[in-house]
Amino acid sequence: MSDNAVGSGDAHWMIRRTYLNRVIAGQISRLTRYFDRLVQLSPRQTDEGGLLQEIDCREKRVAASLEDLPRPEAAATGTRVAILLNGNLNHDHDIEATLGALKARLDRLSRVIVVAYNPYFRAVFVLANALGLRTGDLPTTFLTRGSFDALAKLSGYEVVQVKPVGYCPFELLGLGNAVNRVMPAIPFFRWFGVAALVILRPVYASHPPPSLSIVIPCRNERGNIEAALQRLPAMAGPVEVIFVEGHSTDGTWEEVQRVIAKYGDRFTLCACQQTGKGKSDAVRLGFSMATGELLTILDADLTMPPELLPRFYNAYCSGLGDFINGTRLVYPMEGEAMRFLNRLGNIFFAKALAFVLDADLNDSLCGTKLMRRDDYARMVRWRGDFGDVDPFGDFELLFPASILALGMVDVPVFYRARVYGSTNIHRFRHGLMLLRMTLIGLFRIKMGAGPR
Repeated sequence: MSDNAVGSGDAHWMIRRTYLNRVIAGQISRLTRYFDRLVQLSPRQTDEGGLLQEIDCREKRVAASLEDLPRPEAAATGTRVAILLNGNLNHDHDIEATLGALKARLDRLSRVIVVAYNPYFRAVFVLANALGLRTGDLPTTFLTRGSFDALAKLSGYEVVQVKPVGYCPFELLGLGNAVNRVMPAIPFFRWFGVAALVILRPVYASHPPPSLSIVIPCRNERGNIEAALQRLPAMAGPVEVIFVEGHSTDGTWEEVQRVIAKYGDRFTLCACQQTGKGKSDAVRLGFSMATGELLTILDADLTMPPELLPRFYNAYCSGLGDFINGTRLVYPMEGEAMRFLNRLGNIFFAKALAFVLDADLNDSLCGTKLMRRDDYARMVRWRGDFGDVDPFGDFELLFPASILALGMVDVPVFYRARVYGSTNIHRFRHGLMLLRMTLIGLFRIKMGAGPR
């Protein structure tokens, strides 16, 4: 790896900054500020380093070739490295070979950030070169979303994000800023950016099987506590179960103590009581106590069957994604598991959030989600930047899972009716709160306002 870290004080990096670089770098920075290192690989001859200098990351370096990148086994455990390819693939005549060779230098925590210029704008690039607004060779490789998906799959990657960027290359007294923020939210026209950011996730399975912490928030769920453990299958790795009890009035805390004593030889079990209120607070408390490599949530009402948790675990272990999300909207539901208006609301918010996050998301409100514990730590950092605005807890996981390019995959579950207790959902009041969160995502994520 090159020994020249990027620093604004180095004479080598005293370069011309452009508005378009700042626009593209602003989008990239939303990901890289939560990475440990950003490495620009093989900058093109005409790349003066302006984009790299504008990107926010704790450490930034240049690698002239693959040989300058460390091999995965030489990297520090848990270190997250992002690789930047700025326009390289627009001039590459064997992208599959390039990405395949690069993957050998990456691990599961790495991401590849590709700045790819719009192949349909070749005439614009010709004009920009003629006017002196752009330098360098014209793109020769015709890259579309479909070709990227195919090349990524052939090379052992998943495309986790495609974000068009750079609709107006000039600031124009603030008008350019408005255009560049609004256009991503306009269907069809959002694809008219001069470039796109394509985030690639290398697909690797997990070996050996990771440990898992299961957090079970429970409030007035006394009749479901023992069944949650009785029905919980064995996993390939060690399992820890954490009950978080929240001000129950039906003896739930006493029941938790009883089952911990009874089933302590089967799982690692522990419990605590909330000082705050609500499921979001309970999940945060449980996650803060967890020791497993992976974290997941099991609602104590057991409407998501505990028997299906291995599907979430196995989806992660096989490398299908780093954020596994349950969806209740595929299979028919049991009895009155979800009322008609609730179902319509869930479909609406899933579609709306999929648009806001540019993610394949079929159910945004299923309580069961699985992620890495160190990824959750990054989500907490992100929440500190973005603001603590989510009263439910689903959005504060889904928003950063998209921004951090974790790679989401939905696991369909058969949603069952509860057999004990009553729901705490208030359709209209909670629906308005969910609408507010969706609009926050639209303006601050989709339209690029980013963290404060």
